[in-house]
Amino acid sequence: MHGTTRSKINDASDRSLVYRIKQLNMGLLFLVSISCCIGVAMLYSAANGDMSPWAGKHLQRFLFCLVLAVLIALVDTRIFLRSAYFLYILNLALLLAVELAGHVGMGAQRWIDLYFIKLQPSELMKVVLILALARYFHGRTFEEIGRPIYLVIPILIVLSPVILVMRQPDLGTAGMILIIGSTIFFLAGVRLWKFIVLFLTGLASIPVAWQFLLEYQKKRILIFLNPESDPLGAGYHLLQSKIALGSGGILGKGFLNGSQSHLNFLPEKQTDFIFTMLAEEFGLFGGLFVILLFFIIIGYGYVISFHINNKFGRLVTLGMTTAIFLYVFINIGMVMGLIPIVGVPLPFISYGGTSLLAAMMAVGFILNGYIFRHIDISRFSSEQD
Repeated sequence: MHGTTRSKINDASDRSLVYRIKQLNMGLLFLVSISCCIGVAMLYSAANGDMSPWAGKHLQRFLFCLVLAVLIALVDTRIFLRSAYFLYILNLALLLAVELAGHVGMGAQRWIDLYFIKLQPSELMKVVLILALARYFHGRTFEEIGRPIYLVIPILIVLSPVILVMRQPDLGTAGMILIIGSTIFFLAGVRLWKFIVLFLTGLASIPVAWQFLLEYQKKRILIFLNPESDPLGAGYHLLQSKIALGSGGILGKGFLNGSQSHLNFLPEKQTDFIFTMLAEEFGLFGGLFVILLFFIIIGYGYVISFHINNKFGRLVTLGMTTAIFLYVFINIGMVMGLIPIVGVPLPFISYGGTSLLAAMMAVGFILNGYIFRHIDISRFSSEQD
C-alpha cells in the first residue's frame, strides 16, 4: 500500500514540467557540451584557423540538437512507448525513399536531399531501432523471450534496415545496426547460447558472404590485414592516420600545427579521422583526455539505466548508451588500425549533421530515462501499474 502511494506521488511529480526541468541531468549535458566544444576547436583547426566551412555550422547544429535533446528528455516516456513502432516504420520508409530516389555522394546513395539538409536515414535508424525493439521486448515475459517463435518479429525488425542499408552500399552502418540490435536482444534476456550459435553460423557463412561484397569492400578488409601492400592506394588512409598518430608524441605539435592534417596528407580530417588530427596536435595526453571524457559520458548512461524501474526505459537507455560506445570504439579503433576502415564518425566531435542529430537524440533519450526513472509501466499497455 505504501509502495502504491509512493508510485502515485512520483507519477504526479513526473507530470509536472517544472519537476522534469529540475530533474535534467546537467552533468551529462555539460560533458556532452565539452565534447562539442572540442569538435568546434578541431574543425576550426581543420580549416586552418577558420570557422567556415565546418566549425561554425557544427556549433549551430549542436545548439539546435541540444534543444532537441532537452525536448526529448521532457516528453513523457510513455509517449515514446506508444509511438515507437510508428517512428520505426517512418524511418524504414525513408530508407526505401533513399533506395528509390536518394542523393548520391562519394559513390554511395545514402542521403535524402531536403535542400536545407541532406538527411541520412540510416543514422537515425540506429536510434529508432532501439525504440522499436525496446517496445517489443517490454511487452514480453522472460519465458516468452526464451521461445524462438517470439524472436521472429524482432529479427525482422533488425534485418529489414540492415538489408536496405547494405544496398546503399554502407557496410559499416549496416554492421552497426546489426550490433545494436543484437545488444538489445542480449539485454532483453535472449539466452547466450543462441548468440553463440549465430556467431558460429556467421563464421561458417563468411566464404559465401565474401562473394556478395563489393570490390572496394573486399579491398578494405584486405588492406586492413596488410596496409603496406598498397601504400599509395587503398592503404593510404590507414598509413597516413598511423603516421599522424605517432608524430603527435606525448604532448602533440600544438593547436593548428598538425603537419599531416594541414598539408592534406590526412584524408577526411573533419569527419572520420578527426581523432587522428586531435592526437597529432595534442598528443597522447589529448587523445587520452577525449577517451576519458567519452568513458565518463558512457558511464553516466549505464549508471542511469540501473536506476530505471520500467523495462522500456531501461532498454532504451542501455541501447542508446551502447550505441554511443560503439561509435567511439569503432571510430578510434578504425583510425588506429585495430579494425577495418568504415564510415563511422566520432560522436559530438566529427562534422556531420545527421550523425550529430542521432547522437544528440540518443543523449535526449538517456536524459529521458533519468527523469522518468521512477515510473512503472505495464507490459500490456502504456498506463502505469
